[in-house]
Amino acid sequence: MTHPLDPLSADELRAAADILRRDHGVTERWRLGSIDLREPEKGDPEPPREAEVIGWDRDSGDAYRAIVALDHGTATMERLEGIQPSLHPDEWHECDAALKQDPRLVEALAKRGITDLELVLIDVWGYRGYLVPERYAGRRLGWTDTWFRSAPGANPYANPVNGLHCIVDLNTMELLEIEDTFVVDRPPVMGEYVPRFVPDMTPRTDIKPVEITQPEGVSFKLDGHALSWQKWSLRLGFNHREGLVLHTLQFDQRPIAHRLSLAEMVVPYRDPTPDHVRRTAYDIGEWGLGYMTQSLELGCDCLGEIRYLDATLHDTKGEPYTIPNAVCIHEEDDGVLWKHVDHQHGAEVRRSRRLVISIHVTVANYEYLVYWRLYQDGSIECHVRATGIMVVGHLPDGEPAVHGTMVDTRTYAPYHQHFLIARLDLDIDGAEGNTVHMVETWPGGYSEADPHGLGITQRSIPLATEQEGRQDYCWDTQRAWKVTGATRNHIGEPTAYKLVPGAALPHLLPNDSPVLRDAGALRHTLWVTPYDREERWPCGPFPNQSRTEDEGLPTWTDADRPIADADVVLWYVFGIHHITRMEDWPIMPVDTVSFWLKPFGFFDRNPALDVPPTPSHCEH
Repeated sequence: MTHPLDPLSADELRAAADILRRDHGVTERWRLGSIDLREPEKGDPEPPREAEVIGWDRDSGDAYRAIVALDHGTATMERLEGIQPSLHPDEWHECDAALKQDPRLVEALAKRGITDLELVLIDVWGYRGYLVPERYAGRRLGWTDTWFRSAPGANPYANPVNGLHCIVDLNTMELLEIEDTFVVDRPPVMGEYVPRFVPDMTPRTDIKPVEITQPEGVSFKLDGHALSWQKWSLRLGFNHREGLVLHTLQFDQRPIAHRLSLAEMVVPYRDPTPDHVRRTAYDIGEWGLGYMTQSLELGCDCLGEIRYLDATLHDTKGEPYTIPNAVCIHEEDDGVLWKHVDHQHGAEVRRSRRLVISIHVTVANYEYLVYWRLYQDGSIECHVRATGIMVVGHLPDGEPAVHGTMVDTRTYAPYHQHFLIARLDLDIDGAEGNTVHMVETWPGGYSEADPHGLGITQRSIPLATEQEGRQDYCWDTQRAWKVTGATRNHIGEPTAYKLVPGAALPHLLPNDSPVLRDAGALRHTLWVTPYDREERWPCGPFPNQSRTEDEGLPTWTDADRPIADADVVLWYVFGIHHITRMEDWPIMPVDTVSFWLKPFGFFDRNPALDVPPTPSHCEH
């Protein structure tokens, strides 16, 4: 039986497309960019099974949003005025193929000595609305980078074709304009990472195998999309935009969160030169983590006793396809959970174990590895790793890298930032009666009772409205945020979970920056809003070519709605401040960032006291 939060099946994806073709004039000239589950209202006892479809007519350019009632075989449709929907991998591949057939680009490449088009890779980027030329207003645009491989299978990103970019109409795949502004002679670089192309590389021989086994099987149970592990229970979701979603998390049958996901990723390159000035990516809002999710392989991506979950998505005709092994679920040893050595009793120690749910995403040159980790003490960690290949550019001899790091001969990698925005719909002991508190630590100072100034005090300020919920990280006071529930623990305090910040970073942009007009959500570390099913996307639902300032969180929170004693959603902005380095070239060792949700008075004592000792090792 289908659960209301289960992702759409292949049959449901086809049905949604067929209903729109039958009843609403959707033809082969349309693209169906996304067909997703329209998640039910929280608490609805008999929710309808609905799909939300975003599509557009390539001939007219008009975009539409449809709600398909799958139970009844009907749909309603509305036109989206002035909107360009998110990009789709189909467009990426079709654009690459089309441009390689255009004689103008072929000629431009030949002038640079590039004649084998099989070695050429064309990357399509979304256009920022404030950069769209007026002469192309109303068109669905992409702009392109061009790269080439030194040999079949070699790394294309080692060889940028500097100064050459195309502006493309993605509906017609027409090359509108070639920007051929400068040429830089290719320097001698070693930009390869595949072993057969790396000169003089001898693999290490002093590494012994590591085997991770669970002879009695795993301790978790996966039943469809329902997952349980020790005292944890939850449901796994997946969609084209966010990729992995965690639903209805409970610990010992007590609600903690209704929904956890990564809702946006903004990557501004901090280099104003012609090759990089337009390079601000919305990897979630423009491309979608789901579409970019890769199949995982045992022994390479995941180690141990693994269970996998496939994901079902669709092309722009609405035809389903499967990503095998899209989600990895496994247990990991996590070192010591708790320990004490008593001079009479001796050592009492428990090893920690965590349940890890992960996906790996490839967005052109970069990889993002997303891990949600559940712990035996009730903690939740969101852990993200970035790897892959940096964008680089070549410089003339003697010219310095002003906005990046030299990583090879006359080759530099621009500085850039990766901003992730987590959407945290917390239900601490239930959806109602939650309040977010800003908590921070202050020095007590000197006093007659404290002549050495040792004391510190903790203050907790409840946030009453959305504008109070616009919060920034403060290192000086170790600011964090606590979400209290309506129930009380055994000493009379409200039960709570604390958002423990990690990887918070400033945007370092002018206050009137056009990047911030597009991505106003980067203005603060934390935002708090009352739950609204329709408020899903912190930078707005359609950031591609957006010309509307401060969509999403800035607009919603301008209403200054009450957020105290309510059903609240937290939006946490974190990420990587990537000051590029030579050691990141030609392929980047993972950079890691994370934040935590930790119980804070949710339990009356350590909830992991009942974890048993390791058999035959730690028993007394």
